[in-house]
Amino acid sequence: MSVLGTISGSGMDRIPNIAFRGMSFLFAVWEIFASPEKLLKKFDIKEGDTVVDFGCGPGSYIKAASMLAGKSGTVYAADIHELAIKTVNKKINRYGLTNVQTVQISDYKSGIADNCADIVYALDMFHMVKKPELFLKEIHRILKKEGRLYIEDGHQSRKNSKNKIESSKVLKIEEEYRGFLVCSPV
Repeated sequence: MSVLGTISGSGMDRIPNIAFRGMSFLFAVWEIFASPEKLLKKFDIKEGDTVVDFGCGPGSYIKAASMLAGKSGTVYAADIHELAIKTVNKKINRYGLTNVQTVQISDYKSGIADNCADIVYALDMFHMVKKPELFLKEIHRILKKEGRLYIEDGHQSRKNSKNKIESSKVLKIEEEYRGFLVCSPV
């Protein structure tokens, strides 16, 4: 694997701890200047929604998702990396996010209840998924029938993202935007 592949996570489900720490630092700097709320508002998260940040990483979007879902909503911060879970738990405590729960993903299984999620978003991680069919089946399992998946291409082409989604046969692409695709259960 190339150094760039290791840094970007291409072709691996879980990046090395050192790469995760570096990514967390870069996201912390990014959060100072960017507005995670701006992107999440495009996802139409409403008060009372159940939201899943699938592949949450260091939790850059967790606080914004928590505020949008409100006290009557639930936000799951799900990731395969144990450092992601530790980092998000610190944010939950720091900001008093009472509607956020962390979920450790293992073998593409989240343990989140069937058909419970109104919104699932997967940002800057799709390129890392080794078995996209298992990943997309898990998202399909947790989405409500009328739920939506918002997924970024990450470090892969749009064509590659669309091919993976279409070949899954469990999700269909409803809308296409510059930064992400909107999918619904088949």
